[in-house]
Amino acid sequence: MKEIMNRALLLLAAAAILGGALLLFTYDVIKIDWISFMEIQPSYKPMENPLPAPARSVPVEGAAYIPGMGAPVNPVPADEISVARGEQLFNINCSHCHGLAGKGDGQIAVFLANRKPADLTSDAVQTKSDGALFLVISNGVTGGMPALNENLSVRDRWDVVNFIRTLEP
Repeated sequence: MKEIMNRALLLLAAAAILGGALLLFTYDVIKIDWISFMEIQPSYKPMENPLPAPARSVPVEGAAYIPGMGAPVNPVPADEISVARGEQLFNINCSHCHGLAGKGDGQIAVFLANRKPADLTSDAVQTKSDGALFLVISNGVTGGMPALNENLSVRDRWDVVNFIRTLEP
């Protein structure tokens, strides 16, 4: 009986030592650097250093404008359908900064300390051409508004321009 107790104690001590060693590795007391291919490969955040469009290429939805040729001309008539679509898209993509009335008083505008959103009803905005507004929506404003060319199709951006024209001061 005494020998069985000694063996059980020895077995329990061995299990405790083995368990303690495993816990050292588990809780990073002893660190082993395992090779991982994820650590070796380069990684990028979304839209970090995006590749430029290939030379002389045309986007899938067609050319929105040709760089160096000035502001484009609005090909979408400002009818009821276009303005209604523009209002919906504006409410989804723009109103959180510019506000529902376009006054630059959206929910997020309070938190923007460096650059406040533009008042889209002001003369400074309303006197710009449709093409200039389209380019701002497409390319954004450095240090301010993000580019929406990946969020909105060309037609959607023109509809937003048509809606901005209906905003009253």
